[in-house]
Amino acid sequence: MALHWKILLGIILGLVFGLIASFFGIQSFVIDWIKPFGTIFINLLKLIAIPLILVSLIKGLVDLQDISKFKVMGIRTFVLYISTTVIAVSIGLLMVNIITPGDSVSPATITQLTGQAESDMKVKIENAATTASTGPLQFLIDMVPDNFFKAASGNSNMLQVIFFAIFFGISLLLVDKKVGQPVIDFFNGLNEVIMKMVDLIMLMAPIAVFALLGALIVEIANPDLFVALIWYMVTVLLGLLLMIFFYAVVVYVYVKKSPLEFYKAIAPAQLLAFSTSSSAATLPVTMERVEEHLGVDKEVSSFVCPLGATINMDGTSLYQAVAAVFICEALNFELTFAAQLTIILTATLASIGSAAVPGAGLIMLVVVLESLDLPAESMAIGLALIFAVDRPLDMCRTIVNITGDCMVALVIGKSLNKIHAPKPKNWDDNYVA
Repeated sequence: MALHWKILLGIILGLVFGLIASFFGIQSFVIDWIKPFGTIFINLLKLIAIPLILVSLIKGLVDLQDISKFKVMGIRTFVLYISTTVIAVSIGLLMVNIITPGDSVSPATITQLTGQAESDMKVKIENAATTASTGPLQFLIDMVPDNFFKAASGNSNMLQVIFFAIFFGISLLLVDKKVGQPVIDFFNGLNEVIMKMVDLIMLMAPIAVFALLGALIVEIANPDLFVALIWYMVTVLLGLLLMIFFYAVVVYVYVKKSPLEFYKAIAPAQLLAFSTSSSAATLPVTMERVEEHLGVDKEVSSFVCPLGATINMDGTSLYQAVAAVFICEALNFELTFAAQLTIILTATLASIGSAAVPGAGLIMLVVVLESLDLPAESMAIGLALIFAVDRPLDMCRTIVNITGDCMVALVIGKSLNKIHAPKPKNWDDNYVA
């Protein structure tokens, strides 16, 4: 059975098991004895994320052999990521204006959903606003680490690791070939070892997603919240499906590749993104699928994918646009056409500016809502309202986030003629030897 079918089966069984566990009241058993296997799996993926980025990016830069090629690739990647973010925000605004989900939320529902959470949201708004109020070039400062080992100690500092890897790789290109060759050989060998670690970790994926989804179901506090916000959820999901369709069109028209082949190749990464709700945790698998199953050369995948996991948030940006308008509709806060144009600009800039900061999604939404001059009290109520169903939507928008990364990697590979025949590797290729 192909890996993506195993993972999908694990997801389905996890959902069913979670419902059964909730019905029989054994939630504590699931939390104590089932969920830890999912947590271990996520920790394993996060464990190799930083080493993978560091090693593969250095190897990719050395393989380029020409610094000018890196400049071209960097500019094209950045422009593509900005373009897809603008398209995602625009689709989100289009869907929310057509469906107007906020009109279906009654004042009684708002009171019911926000009674306890409002004070918690105020604290989060204050924390997010403090971070968002930094200077316009703060994200550039955040990219440059003052201590490499400190930067490598947490996955939230991914941009700093990327900066160091690029700096190191360019320096390695500029030293004498005889002097640098042992270092290059070391990173080539280390890259093979780390990619083999990804293959070994993926053996646990079906069991892990079963544990993660089963635990998610039993942790849902109040299923009635989903009914109250059904039209809001439908709006977000339809927007995300349109983005998936947009990616398919780009892959078919520009790359000349079948969308079915594209989605089949990256299906395990998408399903893991759904289960973990984390682009960073899914990154090792994303890079492995792009390189081995889509045939994108490592010098492209090793730069485009880590950068995308950090600054490319198509699904999240679309979600921010829908959430901002939905909150304003639910609270009867009038939005002009100019205000909606502001959402496009602010959400796009926020996706870049908050990339190096933990809790980027919340910060992005706070920045967008503040740009609309929404009162702080109303903002707290609105955030509490949408956070009631944030987790399942987070799972879905993470799929779009990593799909966008894969699509851009494929497009950049095509534009630079850096695509080879797919060469999938298995964990036991050298087991007998």
